[in-house]
Amino acid sequence: MATIEIDDEVYDALRIPEGERSKAMKQELAVSLYARDILSFGKARALAEMSKREFHSLLGEREIPRHYTEAELAEDFEYAQ
Repeated sequence: MATIEIDDEVYDALRIPEGERSKAMKQELAVSLYARDILSFGKARALAEMSKREFHSLLGEREIPRHYTEAELAEDFEYAQ
């Protein structure tokens, strides 16, 4: 497992209750990396430690479009038949 070091002064300045900081920061990083197409939906969801439904909802709240390629559409269409 990798660790990200954050300066104590910056960490203490977060306007998030201390018990929620780790979770919130993982979600923020996951959303940002997904939005920039650096992480796939599945990997970003895993980083955020959320279910598919929860991560979809979070992306919707942030108005971040889902990356959905034509190949994925064709695969879903084939599966549906």
